[in-house]
Amino acid sequence: MEAISEFVGQINSLVWGPPMLVLILGVGLFLSLGLKLMPVLKLGAGFRLMWQGRKATGAESEGEIPPFQALMTALSATVGTGNIAGVATAVFLGGPGALFWMWLTALVGMATKYSEAVLAVRFREVDERGDHVGGPMYYIRNGLGKKWAWLGVFFAVFAAIAGFGIGNTVQANSVADVMEANFGLPHWLTGVILMVLVGAVLIGGIRRIGHVASALVPLMAISYLVAGLVVLAINAADIPAALTMVVQHAFSPIAAEGGFAGAAVWAAIRFGVARGIFSNEAGLGSAPIAHAAAQTKNPINQGMVAMLGTFIDTIIICTITGLVIITSGVWTSGVSGAELTSLAFAEALPGVGNYLVAIALAVFAFTTILGWSFYGERCIEFLFGVKAIVPYRVAWILAIPVGATLNLGFVWLVADTLNAMMALPNLIALLLLSPVVFKLTREHFEREKAPGNV
Repeated sequence: MEAISEFVGQINSLVWGPPMLVLILGVGLFLSLGLKLMPVLKLGAGFRLMWQGRKATGAESEGEIPPFQALMTALSATVGTGNIAGVATAVFLGGPGALFWMWLTALVGMATKYSEAVLAVRFREVDERGDHVGGPMYYIRNGLGKKWAWLGVFFAVFAAIAGFGIGNTVQANSVADVMEANFGLPHWLTGVILMVLVGAVLIGGIRRIGHVASALVPLMAISYLVAGLVVLAINAADIPAALTMVVQHAFSPIAAEGGFAGAAVWAAIRFGVARGIFSNEAGLGSAPIAHAAAQTKNPINQGMVAMLGTFIDTIIICTITGLVIITSGVWTSGVSGAELTSLAFAEALPGVGNYLVAIALAVFAFTTILGWSFYGERCIEFLFGVKAIVPYRVAWILAIPVGATLNLGFVWLVADTLNAMMALPNLIALLLLSPVVFKLTREHFEREKAPGNV
């Protein structure tokens, strides 16, 4: 087992090495420039479309869930442990400068997420149950042609398996850890409770996932942000110095201090980019699977709603977490992960802060399990047809208590490796299909400018 772990570890360091980080950032930058920075410039329009998309109009009823619910389903999978534990790990290993590189990853990642959703809606299909299905495997097959279908198969296989790690067992384990540490709940009990709750939602398919996500995601995100802003108000005097450190140490090394080992500039870049991608999933190809189910005929509008996911996840939620950790001063304590975030909140809100983080992490992880279950189902349907969905769903639900009770170091490693292997087919497809995205975008905004259109 040790030899296998070492082998997978070597593959992991290879697939998440400099070439992959450069590829993800490079594709995002290429798409940003090709779109003439539209995702950043049209951010306000994206928020307006999101608000209007709470209910689909009759003329745009092709799909299963309103555009807003599609975004919330995608956000339910991306807003998770990465926003709490991932940011803390990035700061612990890369120093405050890592937060700057997370921001940069998100700004170019908005173009990536936009392009993924545009292609997902443009090349989606209707399956034998009458549901709209889409995502990288479909836009590879339908956009690039049958000769590229093998690339879509690779994506679907990697995503279906990776989901059991990054979207299921790892999440259940994180919840079990914080529940035991803060409330004394045994791991097995947390696993059973999660299994029952997830099972109750999954019975209703994408429509119920969309309803639950549209209720829980805004509630949990706003509650966490309010708690974070309260802490930042308490630490207000330290915010200017924290922001200076973030920018300064994005380009210069930071010395060891207390329990912090020090970090070179490369460490800030590496951990900032890697944890940013882990958090917002731009480029992985997961979110477009949810956006393909949106009730819309307009790929551009859904793309503009989709790009908000990256902005909300990283620019807003991760920034709050990062600044809470840095302004509290505990980032040099030698503690990492969710424990570091808990410590930062508890520093400003004694007796309350750690419980807030524990509850937020539990809800974030629960919705991540729901979102990723949908991604896995769509991938397994692409590979084996709709008959494979129920067995996959059963396996998914049964994996939750197993994940809650096991040591998941190896599972995390395998899932993280498969995540990178998911990204490769998707990034290749995004580059090859970028002319389609640019053309559709250009035509859409030219029509908007035409006389008689608002």
